[in-house]
Amino acid sequence: MDFQETQECGGDRAMKIHIIGCSGSGKSYLARKLSEKYCIPHFDLDDLQWDNHAEHYGVKMPPEKRSAMLQEIVQKENWIIEGVYYKWVQDSFRAADMIYVLEIPSRVYKFRILRRFFKRKLGLEKGKKETLHSVLGLIRWTDEFQSVNMPKIQEMLKPYGQKVQYLRSKRDINNLL
Repeated sequence: MDFQETQECGGDRAMKIHIIGCSGSGKSYLARKLSEKYCIPHFDLDDLQWDNHAEHYGVKMPPEKRSAMLQEIVQKENWIIEGVYYKWVQDSFRAADMIYVLEIPSRVYKFRILRRFFKRKLGLEKGKKETLHSVLGLIRWTDEFQSVNMPKIQEMLKPYGQKVQYLRSKRDINNLL
């Protein structure tokens, strides 16, 4: 199913999209663009996983609160959910009309992670309270995510067949938009 052909902004068809990929793969960008195009809300799973009101960076949301917030989103008529998480979001995979998996080359996501960090430090972009140490840890974590978790995600998504689409380049993303 290609949403470009089935829904324009202001249409009456319900649409549920899940976007998954590593840090720096373009999940937030794609979610924002699709949200604008189809006039549906998008939700960042980081806002469910992490307590953004905590005094310091890296405090997790209690699992029961996180699950309740996810269920509230999944019950909505329209949504775009984006994030790296897969173990606790099976309900959104099941409910989604389309699942986009971003598989971007490591040089690209590393560059984007560093660029985002420096933009935030310079006040050019809003964001989390990251340190250089936490960003370097994020790059190491992302490399591991790609080699260990992405194969698990691919396996987990096999039952969803036609509603899973892999996007591997900026061209793939631009073609979608």
